[in-house]
Amino acid sequence: MVHLVEHPDGTLLDVRARAGGRVNAVTGVRQGALLVSVTQVAERGKANQAIAAVLAQVFGCGKRQIELVRGATSSSKQFLLRGIDRDTAAHRIEAAIGGG
Repeated sequence: MVHLVEHPDGTLLDVRARAGGRVNAVTGVRQGALLVSVTQVAERGKANQAIAAVLAQVFGCGKRQIELVRGATSSSKQFLLRGIDRDTAAHRIEAAIGGG
């Protein structure tokens, strides 16, 4: 189960990032965080931008709606999903992970 927190502007999502991976995709859940792998290496924020792009695809929104709020230089990150409520976020994550 992914840890999601309601926020006045949307939903906060914990992410565990893997830069320099083989694919740009959600790869699972670990300890309440969504596992996201990107092929981009972690330099000058490029991996964070790639993660935001993957999340935008999963949540069916624009990249501008995905805001990094914590963990810019860490593999443990938190993103704000602007305009996306907790229930919608949970359903989209379930679809991305479970294939349904």
